Amino acid sequence: MKVIFLQDVRGKGKRGQVKEVPDGYAQNFLIKQGKAKAATASAMSQLKGQQKAEEKKAEEVFEDAQKVKQTLESDDTVVELKAKAGADGRLFGSIPSKQIASALDKQFGVKLDKRKIELDEPIRVAGYTNVPVKLHPKVTAKIRVHVSEQ
Repeated sequence: MKVIFLQDVRGKGKRGQVKEVPDGYAQNFLIKQGKAKAATASAMSQLKGQQKAEEKKAEEVFEDAQKVKQTLESDDTVVELKAKAGADGRLFGSIPSKQIASALDKQFGVKLDKRKIELDEPIRVAGYTNVPVKLHPKVTAKIRVHVSEQ
């Protein structure tokens, strides 16, 4: 029996996949539990429509990430932060990704999740630092962060 998987089933198929499975397994487990539905002509056309809509949405998300990347990497986009520092330029404390994300929102109006900022370890020295940001699996940008003494 051909079925369309509505969710991932370990070892059998992924969501949206059309596969041939034994009749008993399909009727008694997959369909009964809501993990799959029979692959009728109407269900197949509905699946194609859903896949097109998902592709279109994924393309929009990718284009939005490209726009945000251009905004972040423009020459005039430098995130300014102030922190207490010692005589040698080392900070008392550090600048974590959460602080960079909130400063980016305040200064440029760009809302960015702190988990997207790929900072290996918090910034501990004053000066300019390039910080990588993963906006999309295919789009990575760099933010210039300037930490000055207070």
